[in-house]
Amino acid sequence: MACGGNQSGGTMEFILAGFPNLKGAGVELFTALLLVYLLTLSGNLLIVGLVASDARLHTPMYFFLGNLSCLEILITSVIIPKMLSNFLSKQHTISFAACIAQFYFYFFLGASEFLLLAAMSVDRYLAVCHPLRYRALMTRAASVRVAGACWLGGLLPVLGPTAAVASLPFCQQGAVVRHFFCDSGPLLQVASASTRELEETDFVLASLVIVSSLAVTAASYGHIILAVLRVSSASGRQKAFSTCTSHLMVATLFYGSAIFLYVRPSQSGSVDTNWAVTVVTTFVTPLLNPIIYALRNEQVQEALKGVVRKAVADFIGNLSLAERSRGLRGSAATALAAAESAGAGCGRGSPDSASPGSLPRPAPQQRLQCRPWGPSTLPGAHRPRRKAEAHSPFSALSGVPSW
Repeated sequence: MACGGNQSGGTMEFILAGFPNLKGAGVELFTALLLVYLLTLSGNLLIVGLVASDARLHTPMYFFLGNLSCLEILITSVIIPKMLSNFLSKQHTISFAACIAQFYFYFFLGASEFLLLAAMSVDRYLAVCHPLRYRALMTRAASVRVAGACWLGGLLPVLGPTAAVASLPFCQQGAVVRHFFCDSGPLLQVASASTRELEETDFVLASLVIVSSLAVTAASYGHIILAVLRVSSASGRQKAFSTCTSHLMVATLFYGSAIFLYVRPSQSGSVDTNWAVTVVTTFVTPLLNPIIYALRNEQVQEALKGVVRKAVADFIGNLSLAERSRGLRGSAATALAAAESAGAGCGRGSPDSASPGSLPRPAPQQRLQCRPWGPSTLPGAHRPRRKAEAHSPFSALSGVPSW
């Protein structure tokens, strides 16, 4: 169906419906979502910083966790800032180009995250079930190649569907997308042409990415659980099961919500419930991932404690250095003022040059014995100098230990 004035004119805009049935709770929901977004950013940025700065975390597992945190930061930043701005705006509009960009990056980053979760499960399987071969198999180069394949595996398959959606005719200016971002199903609903073939293509791609990733993840954790059952130590089994349970809980939330949303032939049905399930993948799992996968880990906790200790030590050291610097400047200024006052009290003329009417001069033996003032008259001038005092009063600052 051809229509004039569509997206090719550059003026096409959509209206994002947002959350339905708020009933005056917009401010409270905005505050809660903003807090969740800030916590998500803080937690994932902390993981990225720790993995990059601490040499103890330069291993394949933490390298993958750093990539996962980067994906979580990006995927939430694609959706949440625009959604939050709509809470503060009366016009919930989004341009056609911004909508297509949001569509692409959301599915690109989401597909990459599924593939990365599968790669992380395989890495844990090799570490637990094949510990002697793990270092030979998961080298640094191999880890970089696997992570790069996960990013490319999400980047390339989404290009075709995105180009197909961008070429659809959208004849209605200001069409309402019944979601808080440009998701696939709600966006296809407002198209002015048949989208059946495109929905079937999306179904096939989603099935390949999500179901295959889920199969690899389930098989890896199944082998890990079997290996844990053979551990003789009861405490070791309990600790391993606790870790596996938390990982599987997050994976179940992520995979379950994605399968419900996208692994079905038609995505245009039941749009009213999509937003509630999308909240899980957009808010809940990005917030839980750094806690479940990283912050509960002992090595990450030790690295975090080291960063906090170093920050506190640097702060205290800078305060001490500033105090010593101010003290040395004050001592030097006091000594200089004392020397100047001593020089000012000395007569510069001859004993007989007093003018009439002046006070009687003291006897020669009582006269003030004055010398031209200078560095030799300063306090402590005749004591031997230490090496640290050889140049200036501030040279003692070099003796402050570095933190």
